[in-house]
Amino acid sequence: MPVDLGVRLAIYNKNLEAARRDPHLSPETGKPMPSRTKARYAAAFLVFGLLWMSGLGIVSAVLLPEHLKSVPGVAPEALVGIINSCTAVASLVSNLMFGNFSDRSRSRRGRRTPFILGGAVLGGVTLFLTGMSLNPVLITIVYCLCMFGLNCMLAPMVAIISDRIPMGVRGTMSAFYGAGSTVGSPIGTLIGAVFIANQVPGFVLAGVLMLLSGIVAVVVLPKEAPADFLPRQKDGLREVVMSFRPPKFSMAHDFYKAFAGRLCMLLSYQMITIYQLYILENYVGLGTKEAGVVISTMSVITMVVSLVGSIAAGPLSDMIGRRKVPIVIASVLFAVGIAMPWVWPTTTGMLLYAGIAGLGYGVYSSVDQALNVDVLPNKEEAGKDLGILNLATTLGQMLGPVLMSAITLSLGYAFAFPIAIAFALLGCVFIMLIRGVK
Repeated sequence: MPVDLGVRLAIYNKNLEAARRDPHLSPETGKPMPSRTKARYAAAFLVFGLLWMSGLGIVSAVLLPEHLKSVPGVAPEALVGIINSCTAVASLVSNLMFGNFSDRSRSRRGRRTPFILGGAVLGGVTLFLTGMSLNPVLITIVYCLCMFGLNCMLAPMVAIISDRIPMGVRGTMSAFYGAGSTVGSPIGTLIGAVFIANQVPGFVLAGVLMLLSGIVAVVVLPKEAPADFLPRQKDGLREVVMSFRPPKFSMAHDFYKAFAGRLCMLLSYQMITIYQLYILENYVGLGTKEAGVVISTMSVITMVVSLVGSIAAGPLSDMIGRRKVPIVIASVLFAVGIAMPWVWPTTTGMLLYAGIAGLGYGVYSSVDQALNVDVLPNKEEAGKDLGILNLATTLGQMLGPVLMSAITLSLGYAFAFPIAIAFALLGCVFIMLIRGVK
């Protein structure tokens, strides 16, 4: 190894060790992070989450379910479940794949940056194309490609929290990322409701927002250092395949408890969120236009309470030095919110759900990512291991709609709510069993 590369590697390892000993030091520089730099990271995470989630929310929550009503010969409820299952598998594979590949990257533009930019292009173009066909197979394929693009951005962006953010402010940075994505979802739903009768411009806007998310994030983030000095790993087929191995269970109990906790919460979340339009139409009994108005109101409520919960919970978690308590409180709030339309199958019940569950999920999303970084067994494989943890999200995206579809088609909507509540509360149990993180 050339001398300059060897020196840079030694400095890199020294900085990592310093950050492990002192939670206020950056693992990238080994020094305290200036306030201006923290602000750039916070802004990048916030805007990134806001843009991609708004774009995806326009399609997933409103335009795609409405678009599928025009597909001949297939019940839209069933087709939503099938498409979301396929795209969740695509997300599962791509998140792990791009997280691992970015770990192994030795680009002069950094390990994460090239993947974020490439994913933005692929995700933006294919999200727009999702609404340009009435062929269910083609819609599914294009939407799966969109998930590949999205996860090509997501896995490296989340890994940046481990790579470059001091442990003592990870809750705060996670809060900004969580605030962006949590608020972006209702904004996307709100925008989607505007285009429910004229869908093409809505799909165009969704694709543009997805594209801009990666580009803006890279521009706002402090420039990533080249990764050419890191030791190159063997690139043979066997070595690449073996690099995808998950951590040994015997050495990473907390890692897998965090995985189970997130999976349960995301199952609960996806069961209700993806089916909001159908719940309003088929359970509450509203027409399409009335349902669109209610979804818009719910989106505003969720946006406000999620923003408050996200921004408050992350810094508070850093201040008290605890991750589990805020997550458990958030999960209980989410369960209470789901109970509202179950008990009161009315517009009021759905609005209460938006307020209470929105607050709970805002708190949850702001702290959960910091918890996941804290339980990583090997920081050098952060992208891959966070990709494995994010499989809980994609499994929730895959299984939640399938479960909801099966329940609603066989038993009715009233049975879906208590099952979703049970999953949210079960997630609390797994989080409380984590020992290595307070």
